[in-house]
Amino acid sequence: MDVLTLIIAVVALVIAILAFQRTGGIHDLRRQMEDLSEKSEHATKGARDVTADALSRLETFIRGQQKPSSTDQDTPEDQPPTSTDQETSNDEPQSREQKP
Repeated sequence: MDVLTLIIAVVALVIAILAFQRTGGIHDLRRQMEDLSEKSEHATKGARDVTADALSRLETFIRGQQKPSSTDQDTPEDQPPTSTDQETSNDEPQSREQKP
């Protein structure tokens, strides 16, 4: 009885191998894998481009139309004090009265 089971299993294996080769075999699987890899890379690139575009538009919306470059930015030490800085830097209150 065990021998009959082994023979049936071997025949089923041979039929499965023949069906696999008839449908395309290893070459078809490799071609399908390459096609799927290419589609995956294309989809990833598209998603990356869409994300980069959305982030660029968001940055433009938040910062305004002109983005400051790192060379154009002045340090606070290089900038002259503004009128509000001068008023707050003095300890004495300034009088708004004008003397004749």
